[in-house]
Amino acid sequence: MPQNRITGAQAIINACEQHGVEYIYGYPGGNCIPIFDALYDSPIKLILSRHEQGATHMADGYARASGKAGVVLVTSGPGATNTITGILTAHMDSIPMVVITGQTVTHSLGLDAFQEADVSGISFPVVKHSYMIKNPAEIPGVMREAFYLAESGRPGPVLIDVPKDLSGALFTPDKDTAMNLPGYSVPDTIDKQVIEKVAEKLRQAKRPLLLVGQGVVISGADETVRKFAEKVQVPVVTTMLGKGAFPETHDLALGMLGMHGTAYANKAVEACDFIMSIGSRFDDRILGDPDLFCDGAIKVHIDIDPAEENKSITVDHFILGDAQDVMEYFSKIAAKGDTAAWLVRSGSGGRSSRLSMERRTDSRHST
Repeated sequence: MPQNRITGAQAIINACEQHGVEYIYGYPGGNCIPIFDALYDSPIKLILSRHEQGATHMADGYARASGKAGVVLVTSGPGATNTITGILTAHMDSIPMVVITGQTVTHSLGLDAFQEADVSGISFPVVKHSYMIKNPAEIPGVMREAFYLAESGRPGPVLIDVPKDLSGALFTPDKDTAMNLPGYSVPDTIDKQVIEKVAEKLRQAKRPLLLVGQGVVISGADETVRKFAEKVQVPVVTTMLGKGAFPETHDLALGMLGMHGTAYANKAVEACDFIMSIGSRFDDRILGDPDLFCDGAIKVHIDIDPAEENKSITVDHFILGDAQDVMEYFSKIAAKGDTAAWLVRSGSGGRSSRLSMERRTDSRHST
């Protein structure tokens, strides 16, 4: 084989190696065998699952722990369709994942061939993007795009469907292939005027509250958010996926809100006059009745995904941008308001204060 020619399968594994992939989670089958063969001499470790859905959940867990895209490799037909539950989980929770599926040979596509399934079409509603390889020369560029899409902006899963004849085909890779992603962009600026307006409303608020979501974890803004909360002396509630973004032993922490949250977190949400969500999508488990959520309070939403603006509830101010960038600027300009009485009322004076508030809440419920 000439030195400059490689198979499509080798191009896939080379791209994974160049991206720093440590593990591939998967289960072999006929239409992805060339890609599994290319793994033989690779430093990437194969984690063999007992079911394709398990492979996607493994990759999901790796991505949550590492912040890097989990990679899945499975075969066509039922192998590919078995990944859908795990892909949907990653999609709903904004988890970066690249799923590579084998596919029947190109001349059999659309002919109901053995273990053929339109997995790119099936998966389209639950992925950030879905590719169908039609030429092996596309593979290096598609792989580069897939990792970028999975890990940038609001993370999510990307699927690449590879016909067996193309993963086994020889071609000469173009090392200078550029990404081609028309219509996709990650916000790289913030609206400072809106942030300044919100900062002044925060200073004037008597019962302000911070709602911290997973976006803070993804952006690495946890330390910035902690320092901001301490500077302005505002209590903090977190979503389930936002747990860990703010230390729960902190005096300002009220824990998780929502239907499975703490009593004092939910009472604080009910009573606040200003709430600022940082990287949370206002999930239905938080809102309850959207029309009554934080009724009368000023609502602010910070999110990197423009599709989240006014999706679940209508907010007074939507700030588009990465949580770290937005909160860094907030920290520079924000000033502490008169929150002393609110801290006592909300139970933000430490564990003993929160326990006392919970007892009072339980007492009212029992009468």
